[in-house]
Amino acid sequence: MIEVKNIGYRYPKGEAVLDNFSLTIAEGGVYGLLGKNGTGKSTLLYVITGLLRAQSGEISIDGMNPVKRQAELKKELFLVPEEFDMPDVKLADYVKAQKPFYPRFDEQLMKDCLAEFDMQPDVNMKRLSMGQKKKVFICFALATNTRYLFMDEPTNGLDILAKKQFRQVLVKGMSDDKTILISTHQVHDVEHVLDHVIIMERNNVLLQQPLVEDEDGPINLEQMFIDTVERR
Repeated sequence: MIEVKNIGYRYPKGEAVLDNFSLTIAEGGVYGLLGKNGTGKSTLLYVITGLLRAQSGEISIDGMNPVKRQAELKKELFLVPEEFDMPDVKLADYVKAQKPFYPRFDEQLMKDCLAEFDMQPDVNMKRLSMGQKKKVFICFALATNTRYLFMDEPTNGLDILAKKQFRQVLVKGMSDDKTILISTHQVHDVEHVLDHVIIMERNNVLLQQPLVEDEDGPINLEQMFIDTVERR
């Protein structure tokens, strides 16, 4: 379980991005994290994973503080940022160097996900386009089999076909004991794979609920977001 209690975070010379913000996420399922620009979605992911230190409040993941960087917790967390660079190495060498940090790393799952994306397993990671790098890194992230996986705008930079493949890859890598939190503006890219939705602003959760189809059919997540924000 992820518990965020009254956290605050302010970048130097800027206003508070997160202000007395609280959130609880139960284990298991795919969560969509939505919010207007500047509401702190990306910052929240970095704070939860311990890459940024909240300036007030508390964060607990399964009873542990991510800022302390305990090995027991680090092996259960993985973040796919919106933008990143990759080293000038073959994918196989990267996997060999990184997989010891993730005891349940599944190389077959990674191969299956790469195949879903029409990617070869012998690529040089530095020489890929941004979209290809994102495909490879998403495959690696799912293959780590961490209990908690965080993705920040994972479909940015993917073409139309790759966005469809992303949904298929995500389903392939999901399991009952895995919790995936996806921050996104691209609602249509992910709405069919989400189990829960969280709509946030910098000091409050406006809506948090499971996504369950009713007699009227699938939920229109984009309209849900618009209605929720406009009621504020």
